[in-house]
Amino acid sequence: MALAELSPLDLRLADEFDRAYADRPFAPLAIVIAAYNEEHSVGHVVTALPAEVCGLATQVIVVNDGSSDATADAAGRAGALVCDAGVNRGQGAALRLGYHLARQRGAKYIMTTDADGQYLPEDMERVMAPLVSGEADFVSGSRRLGSTTSKDAVRNLGVVVFAALISLLVRQRVTDPSCGLRAMKAEVTGNVVLDQPQYQASELLISTAMGGYKLKEVPIAMKARRSGKTKKGGNLLYGWRFGSVVVGTWARERRRSTNTKRS
Repeated sequence: MALAELSPLDLRLADEFDRAYADRPFAPLAIVIAAYNEEHSVGHVVTALPAEVCGLATQVIVVNDGSSDATADAAGRAGALVCDAGVNRGQGAALRLGYHLARQRGAKYIMTTDADGQYLPEDMERVMAPLVSGEADFVSGSRRLGSTTSKDAVRNLGVVVFAALISLLVRQRVTDPSCGLRAMKAEVTGNVVLDQPQYQASELLISTAMGGYKLKEVPIAMKARRSGKTKKGGNLLYGWRFGSVVVGTWARERRRSTNTKRS
């Protein structure tokens, strides 16, 4: 997929979204949430989000990834701008569309959080601060620098192992490669290749790092889901798929870098 390329479905959805919210005012910081069957938590998450972060007005964009429940209605009632994709394509595809919608509305910065309520709104100031100060282009929260309530020893070990692998591959220190609370300059999302339907956190992190952008991690807290269960599957399958995305993204970016130098 080429940079910033959208599918015909994405283009249609973006056009419908733009027309539906043409009268809603612009905000410099878009908080993008990909949601799939989170009707019991997404409304609480949206309602709790701050109206301002680091002095920047926020606007919440929820991309409903083909939920079979009332996720879209719950998000809309809570005040979010909702794009209902109508089909389940994966969190990566939903976020990629959300990034485009944010840029389309003129957002200067984009922040992401999860629809399950695992991240604290009060940590958003800490995540945004390095962007506003010009210290970084991309900032990711880190539960290892902060805290987590997870008692899943295998999943916690996986975070450590994949953080070490990515640190080695991109030659920058990474402690938490799968944190969903992150922020970036909006232009970053249009300048890197994002083609993974799932596990986009690592793809975005690696593509950004290898694209020459300034990265930073800050401590955040990660708590238990408000309701429901993870959509990522069992630890073995999740680990295999996540690792495949890590290695595949790194190899792709290496090829792109080599081809750029040759041309």
